[in-house]
Amino acid sequence: MNKQLWLILIIALLNAIGLTIVIPLFPFLIGLYVPAEKVALYLGILVSIYAVCKFFMAPIMGALSDYFGRKPILFFSLLATAVGYFTLGIGGALWVLFLGRVIAGISAGDISALYAYVADSTQGKERTKLYGYLGAANGIGFMIGPAIGGVLGIEYISLPFYIAGGISIITALFIYLSLPETLIEGKRKKNITVNAFNPFSHFKDIFSLKEARKVFILGASFFIALLFYQSNISVYLKDVFAWGPAQIGVLFALIGLCDIVSRAILLPKLLIFSEKSIIFGGLILMIAGFASIVLSGYLGMASLLWISIVLITVGEGLFDPSYNNMLSQSVSENKQGQLQGVNQGLHSSYEIFAPFAAGLIYLYNPLAIYIIAALLMMTTLLCFCKNSRVFELTRSG
Repeated sequence: MNKQLWLILIIALLNAIGLTIVIPLFPFLIGLYVPAEKVALYLGILVSIYAVCKFFMAPIMGALSDYFGRKPILFFSLLATAVGYFTLGIGGALWVLFLGRVIAGISAGDISALYAYVADSTQGKERTKLYGYLGAANGIGFMIGPAIGGVLGIEYISLPFYIAGGISIITALFIYLSLPETLIEGKRKKNITVNAFNPFSHFKDIFSLKEARKVFILGASFFIALLFYQSNISVYLKDVFAWGPAQIGVLFALIGLCDIVSRAILLPKLLIFSEKSIIFGGLILMIAGFASIVLSGYLGMASLLWISIVLITVGEGLFDPSYNNMLSQSVSENKQGQLQGVNQGLHSSYEIFAPFAAGLIYLYNPLAIYIIAALLMMTTLLCFCKNSRVFELTRSG
């Protein structure tokens, strides 16, 4: 792996730390401005506002990277993100918190540009491997960031927000000084039109491509099922097995460890096989994991949960990088930013409605969430098998 790809992994790590260092502080920050019984409501609104802004802006920022290159979009996205963090740190009123999340949401073009950068720089299984490393870097950041934020926020709740903003600025300067551009002039889109600033035009453009559309349909059932699980597992453990914060914390540490191992160690070794086989195996593990959660609740066996968590996390770690490679190969080089922007926008739409739907299903029956998740994974597997000829795109490398 060459120097510029190592730089991308460092950038991804710093970015993930910056994003997650503030996570433990949001309920306490909101609590300064609203009554305790309304903190959960306003936290949900803040999360939704960020997702909505990202839904509209990610396709635009991704498409702009096809015109201007990846480096400028990465640089300015991170500077704007820093402004969002500083706004949250300054605070002073509830509307200021909303403004900070809006700024962060509309500047969320860095992930799209990062993934497009990888697509520009690699091919075939090497691209899958690097997408796995990117996921592992994010996993490390998600383990480190909240721990740092929790400690730093004990005495001064705004301090982690200022540090997160500082990390974003340092990352932006690192990009400006050290990261070479990958999308050369000859491969960029030539003209900017008004449609470049219309997010729905980018969705329409990408979904008009048959290969990309089929990959997105495959991903929709997968990621909705995953969000059902991610948004609910803490509540499930608390209510069904009476687990406390310490036990749940240990479980999340296991998730982080398995995610890093599966993406950074296991996946590269398994790339001696076809990516079709890896995707198939990942989906089988996910189905088995969700089925194990259902069985654990039905039998009252908390020990079975540990096995299910490992199966789900490893399955996701195998599927996700191969899926991203498959997606990147469904469009031409000068549409990679637009593609990744649409991908991030779709993820934001899932994040808006999937946790809400999971909450409603949970009120009916806690186990129903994981039964539906298993069925969605089976749907993903059937879709993958049915369209395997389209997905052969990723066998080269």
